[in-house]
Order: sequence, then C-alpha cells, then structure tokens
Amino acid sequence: MAKIIALDLGDVWTGIAISDALKTLARPFKTVKTNVLHQELTALFKQESIEEVVVGYPITLGGRESKQTEQIKKQKEVLEKKFPNMKFIFWDERLSSKQAEQLQRETQKRGVAGAKQHEHSVAAALVLDTYLLFKQFSLKTFDNE
Repeated sequence: MAKIIALDLGDVWTGIAISDALKTLARPFKTVKTNVLHQELTALFKQESIEEVVVGYPITLGGRESKQTEQIKKQKEVLEKKFPNMKFIFWDERLSSKQAEQLQRETQKRGVAGAKQHEHSVAAALVLDTYLLFKQFSLKTFDNE
C-alpha cells in the first residue's frame, strides 16, 4: 500500500515525515538540508510507494499569510514541476513548529543527542498526523451516512 509523506519546508532545513502503509500513524523520517531536498525525495520515491506529499502551510494564528507563506508556495511550485506525477497538497501547520520546539526542549533536558536537528522532522510528523486524522475522520463520517 502507498504511503503519505509530509514536509516541513524551511530555508535551511526540511523535515520529512512518513506514514505507515495503513495511513494511520505518522513518524519523523529525517531532516535534510533544503538544498538537497530534490535528491532526497527522488531517492525516497524510488524506495517507497508514495501516493501524496503533504506540505506544511505556514499561516499566522490569525489565519493570515506571511512572507514565509509566499516562500513555501514557491517551493511547492518547484516541487510540483520537478515531480509532475506526484500529488502535493498544503496542510495547515499552525502550532506544529511550536509543538516540535516544546518536544525538542523536553528531549534536550533528557540529554537526547541531535534533538534540535530532529525538530524539523517532528514538526513534519505533527502536520502529517493531523492530516491523517482528518482523512480517517472524513472516511468514517462518509461511511456512516
């Protein structure tokens, strides 16, 4: 079965998360330098059956777009041109980065090495988790009607 991945795109680092085959669980996969993201995705698409890429959409808590939103839109357009057969969708990432930062602080307190770098893949996993929950809820609601 095909999986879903999520990206937490950044200027320097990009977090990647991946679902399980049943599309019920999200897990951090890796954090990569943004300038090698295309190569990393090419390898991942060869290694795994991926049906969809969820891109974290950074909007303010008030629901407004920012300069970061415009940069992410441009990055998504580049990815869509590079991988024309892949489905890319935006998904609200409000609070995912803050949650990832909080988790990172907790793991640093416990002395987990490399926690700061993994923050980006954790943020991607949080985005993917909310997307998977939405899809599961939507399917259950539809099935019950």
